[in-house]
Amino acid sequence: MKPLSRRHLLRAAGVSFALPWLEAQNAPAPRRMLAVCNNLGLLPSGFFPAKPGRGYELSPYLKVLELYREEFTVFSGVSHPDVDGSHSSEVCFLTAAPHPANGGFRNSISLDQFMADRIGVQTRFPSITLGVNVNKGQRSLTWTGAGVMIGCEDSAAKVYQRLFLQGSAEEVERQVARLKLGESILDSVASHAGGLKQTLGAQDRARLDQYETGVRELERRMVLSQAWERKPKPKTSEAQPVDPDNSRAYMEKTRVMYDLARMAFETDSTRLITLFLDSSNSPAIDVKGVEITDGYHNLSHHGKNESKLKQLEAIDTWHMRLVGELLGKLKGVREGGETLLDRSMVLYGSNFGDANKHTTTNMPVILAGGGFQHGQHLAFDQNRNYPLPNLFVSMLQRMGIPADKFASSTGTMRGLELKGGA
Repeated sequence: MKPLSRRHLLRAAGVSFALPWLEAQNAPAPRRMLAVCNNLGLLPSGFFPAKPGRGYELSPYLKVLELYREEFTVFSGVSHPDVDGSHSSEVCFLTAAPHPANGGFRNSISLDQFMADRIGVQTRFPSITLGVNVNKGQRSLTWTGAGVMIGCEDSAAKVYQRLFLQGSAEEVERQVARLKLGESILDSVASHAGGLKQTLGAQDRARLDQYETGVRELERRMVLSQAWERKPKPKTSEAQPVDPDNSRAYMEKTRVMYDLARMAFETDSTRLITLFLDSSNSPAIDVKGVEITDGYHNLSHHGKNESKLKQLEAIDTWHMRLVGELLGKLKGVREGGETLLDRSMVLYGSNFGDANKHTTTNMPVILAGGGFQHGQHLAFDQNRNYPLPNLFVSMLQRMGIPADKFASSTGTMRGLELKGGA
């Protein structure tokens, strides 16, 4: 018998994985995750509650979320073990890869992509990577298993078009043809790389193996994309968002991205979204009710200056207001007898515990929704932090992924239980 090529195997695997999900009927309501990182964090004094447990007194920032206090858990004393490197740590928020500032650092797979590799075939988009004021091509929360960055999309309008606007039959076929052309190019590149391997040393062969792994994953996704291209896109009654035209409109851009994430979840276009709020790359942003006189990054180095602290408090409070709006909108959508918030984990946090000091310990983190027993402050040791990757293991298991390890985790998140023990 003639041996099957890798292309035929990929295509067969892609169709066999994708088509049953395309036509699935009466499937159980899915679970989802939105992970948000603000790379300049929040003022610790305004964020962290003074006492642990249930019935804790809300901190000034968390009072903004008071209406939803039973819908989220706040964590203190958590961090990623060995993730240091000041601003370099932002790329490790969802990977927990150690020592990002070291020479030769290679990132590991991010939480969303670990999930996407296992459940991404169930939706048109395995995952969506969003950004606000992001330095495109240089920063992202999302990394493949081969340590390759997936760039952020900073135009909500463009993402909306990909999600909901159906092209003509001719446009669909042209897109399928482009995907096939991409496969052909990848085949050619992989073929040449395979021949090159024979001439390389051990270290370079390892790098090439890493590269080929990325190529194979991209091929697989292209095959799956072809199946989805011919399936009609979902309908929405909501208008296409308008992208604010300057980077000062940081808060409005964030609100638009939150709305877009909700729409994507509501239509089951994807179940995995990351949003990188690139505050370091933001100017003197517009905040209703307060005049912001300096760039966001410069304000974060407040040195206890009262004027800067007042401006940062206003910015942080608006962040919490937008999170509250998001939680309210997710809670307002019913799905299978529950709310969309019940079915969606919303992770909000930062790589910095204190941006003024560039510390990467005691990270501010909230987890909302997802069917957990919330309404609590899980407080861990401020000096010997509890591993945040343990929360990632709990999230993986909540997604139905049988994982007991992620990055530097030591187990699941202690004290975080499911509703009703489910």
